[in-house]
Amino acid sequence: MIPKLPLDSPRWRDLDGVKVEELQVLLEQLASAAATGGGDAWRRTWTDLSGGLMDDGVVADGAYAALPHLVEAAAVLPPEQTVDFWVDLGFMVTADYRPPVPADLDAGFGAALRLAERAATRSLLGAGTPGQLCAQLVLACVALAGHHMGEVLWQYPDHQESGLLLSCPACGSDTEIPDFHVDSARPPLEAPLLPEAAQARQEGHPWGEVAAALREEALGEGWEPFLRVAREVAVRGVPPETPGQAVVCLVAGMVAVRGTPQRAAGELARRLMSLTGHFRCWDCERTWTIADGLAENPDGLAENADGLAENADGALFPHPPARARTDSDGSAAGAESATAGRTSRAATRFRQEENAVVAADGTPWGRVSVFSDTVPGSSGGVDALAVVSHPGRPTLVAGGGGKGVVCLWDVTDGRVVHDPLPGHPDAVRSMTTLPLPDGRVLVASGGDSGKIAVWNPLTGQPVREPAGDCPGGVTAMCTAAVPDGRTLLVTATPRGAVRMWEPDSGECVGRLNPYGSPIRSVTAVPISADHTLIAASDTAGRVHVWDPAVDDPWDRGAAVQLSARALAEADHRATAVEAVLAPDRTMLATADDLGVVMLWDPATGDPVGDGLPSSTGTAGPPLITAAAPHGGRTVLVTGTRHGHRLRVWEPETGAVRHIALDVSLTCLATAGADLIVGHDRGVLSLPLTGQ
Repeated sequence: MIPKLPLDSPRWRDLDGVKVEELQVLLEQLASAAATGGGDAWRRTWTDLSGGLMDDGVVADGAYAALPHLVEAAAVLPPEQTVDFWVDLGFMVTADYRPPVPADLDAGFGAALRLAERAATRSLLGAGTPGQLCAQLVLACVALAGHHMGEVLWQYPDHQESGLLLSCPACGSDTEIPDFHVDSARPPLEAPLLPEAAQARQEGHPWGEVAAALREEALGEGWEPFLRVAREVAVRGVPPETPGQAVVCLVAGMVAVRGTPQRAAGELARRLMSLTGHFRCWDCERTWTIADGLAENPDGLAENADGLAENADGALFPHPPARARTDSDGSAAGAESATAGRTSRAATRFRQEENAVVAADGTPWGRVSVFSDTVPGSSGGVDALAVVSHPGRPTLVAGGGGKGVVCLWDVTDGRVVHDPLPGHPDAVRSMTTLPLPDGRVLVASGGDSGKIAVWNPLTGQPVREPAGDCPGGVTAMCTAAVPDGRTLLVTATPRGAVRMWEPDSGECVGRLNPYGSPIRSVTAVPISADHTLIAASDTAGRVHVWDPAVDDPWDRGAAVQLSARALAEADHRATAVEAVLAPDRTMLATADDLGVVMLWDPATGDPVGDGLPSSTGTAGPPLITAAAPHGGRTVLVTGTRHGHRLRVWEPETGAVRHIALDVSLTCLATAGADLIVGHDRGVLSLPLTGQ
């Protein structure tokens, strides 16, 4: 029996992600399915409950109490009925962030993982599973065994596509290999070597039957050495120090013998075997195994091992460093590169712990400053932010949300500098800063009612009465400078109206967007000291660029549209836009709902660099902001509305840092070297550079 937290324990009230009443319902359904030998009701309940146990790559601490109950109940079901359950569990134990296991739940959770490994391998052997799902099931079994290659579940290659995207273990740069996945009757490379000295796990592991199932003839002539490696990995019990290439052999071999239909599974297995090769990073020019390039963070599970229970050998999911191959010229790319990989990777994962940001190994990164309540004495979400930088004065942050008021905070200490400023009958959805030619810096805000308010942030007084009538509300705004010396406010609505306003009078002085496409995001892109273009993304994923200096909205003026060919080739449907002020030029950043970010040259409309690839943890309606805190090196920060994770990307170096926060994101801004985060409970700031 697995030690479990009693269902009537008051301890459940202290745990996140699960309600004991929901758990009881699922346990009853699992018991009924076990008694009758079938039934799908538990699957729907598990889908709902698992969404609370893991949200956007973050595991709730309630999982450590719930899973011992669920694993024990699922383990007695027929093997073919629980394949998806064990795959889901594999995702949980390889998630980006897992909090430490509470001491009182550690023994039960550790026992649950050991039972889960046995039950998952039983499903692997007992069920004929479609090839792609079979590969995920093997990876889940590998994850439950404590091997870092289980992390590939989150970066699992889409073998419907011919290309392959790999991340360098040393410098983090992405390397794309086009036309990689090609089925081959004979292997295009040699089978990897399995170190003779690698220690096998103690007896009692469940992989012996897996070894017996791996027939050498399963893939045809020439593939036998790969299957012998796969069998030896299984005989040893997939110990943590097993090279990733050898584990790939195991995954591919099991797809060949247990995947369905047999012919398609064999083709997939041969393509998977090609992942046992090497690649050379275009950036740092080191050579690595493809397996380590797939596992985005080969040391990642070890970094988060404080949040996982022990495996069958009593070790906390340890993982070896990424391995670099000796280069063809005989130079040792190995030990030095592996050390560099560990150092670089250890500094790419961060999480919030109360009022601090810490690295995965617990090293402090910087403090989180929590701004005062939106309305003194209470807390509320903030849906829009604007940063006010005035020469000789403290930088201020303006924010508004569902209460229809605007608040101003001092960035240095997070205190409210004025009483909340009422000006909207309903929620504030957009804000921008207006630096005027006379030296004043104003703040504009737009709400659901379509009204536009303009404030003097130094006095806290409105410049005029709220004006404007924008059906559907004002969902985006920015500031436009035109060569005749004027500074104009640009607003956009979901119905497609993009208008320009004189800030002091509230007079509409022009219109953009002649096609009337519904707009989601706008930004001002400076092309000279006194001239900005306006870029916008619409609900169809298209990007528009307009010149506010021309009177006729059909006249492109200085605006250059983004390359339609480049957008189509990248299959990039932009839903957010942001100006990027790099030291040598201004660029336009576009982000889509998959987490992809591309950079563009507004002078030519062509893409710049390789962009930031998609990310599971930041997929969804995007948030994006840009800054230059690294001694002039530009960074972009991206996240997902209502998500918890941020990616901080340096386009110049390709470096990416991941930050997991304890709040639900709503909007982003930057103030110097600080990131300002609007969330469901207010506003906080954190440093973009370590302190």
